[in-house]
Amino acid sequence: MGVSGCGKSSVGLQLAGALDVPFLEGDTYHSYANVAKMTAGVPLTDSDRADWLQALHQQIRDARLKDSGLVLSCSSLKRRYRDLLRSADPALRFAHLAGPRELIASRMAARKDHYMPTTLLDSQLAALEPLQEDEAGIVLDIGKPPAELVQQILHI
Repeated sequence: MGVSGCGKSSVGLQLAGALDVPFLEGDTYHSYANVAKMTAGVPLTDSDRADWLQALHQQIRDARLKDSGLVLSCSSLKRRYRDLLRSADPALRFAHLAGPRELIASRMAARKDHYMPTTLLDSQLAALEPLQEDEAGIVLDIGKPPAELVQQILHI
């Protein structure tokens, strides 16, 4: 979990490989309308995210029912979003990739062919409700290499 540009996809892919489970890129579950809004620099609302979160909830639920394991990259900006996802599998754990705005902005600016403009970073940071102590998971420093972050996740 984390704002756009924090490394969710990179870390998620490596983690899924280490666990030998499927990796799902949460961004691919956004509707065309959501992608169009973000491309235009318009922040998504809770209402915009509702169907997207339900689709991710279903993916998590399906993996739990199949007992297959899953790594999913998803911003999960708000506690209520994480609670909804967690309702699909109470054993769900979050890895919150966190770091300074300047580092995240530089990563976003360097990306090619991604619809999320750097101009939306501040709205994501404003909406972000960091992982709380009572939530199962870990907060990670994105200044560290992805392989190190994966090792930290594997050892919680």
